[in-house]
Amino acid sequence: MKSRAVFLDRDGVINHAIIRDCKAFSPRTREEFVMVTDAAGAIGSLKNKGFRVIVVTNQPDIACGKLSQADLDWMTEKIMRETAVDEVIVCPHDDSDGCGCRKPLPGMILAGAQEWEIDLENSYMIGDGWKDMEAGKSAGCKCILIDAGYNRDVACDIRVDELYEAVELTINS
Repeated sequence: MKSRAVFLDRDGVINHAIIRDCKAFSPRTREEFVMVTDAAGAIGSLKNKGFRVIVVTNQPDIACGKLSQADLDWMTEKIMRETAVDEVIVCPHDDSDGCGCRKPLPGMILAGAQEWEIDLENSYMIGDGWKDMEAGKSAGCKCILIDAGYNRDVACDIRVDELYEAVELTINS
C-alpha cells in the first residue's frame, strides 16, 4: 500500500526566504538560514498522522558559485536534525543546465514518490512560488501556497498564511 506524503519547498516554507528588491531568494550563508517558527512542530504533526514528509528544493546558487556545498550540507543537516522530515532532495542546477529535477519540473517529487512508494494523487505540495505549484500539479499533488508579498499572482489549489495552517488543512483532508 502506498503512503500519502507532503512535499515541502525549503525556502519560504521551512526557513525564511531572503528578500532582495522585493524578490525571494535562498539563504547563502549559515547566518541567513533561519527556520520558520515551529516548523519542527508542523512537520511533527504531519508525521504523527502518518504522512511521509519530503523536502524538494532548488538550490541554483550551488551551480552559480554563490553558495558553498559545505553551507548547503549544513542547512540540510540542520533540517534533518531539527525536524522529522524523511528526506531532503536538492536540485543544485541552474536553469541553463536543463535538468529534469529542477522545479517547475516534477523530477524531485517523482523521485521521492518512487523511493518512498508515495500515492501522489493523495499527496500535497506546499510551497511559496509558482515553480512549487507547477511541479506539484505536474506530479498530480494537491498544491498549497504559503502567501507572501512576492507571490500574490501565483495560482494554486489553496492559499494559506503560514506552514501550520497548511499542515492543519492537510491533516484534516
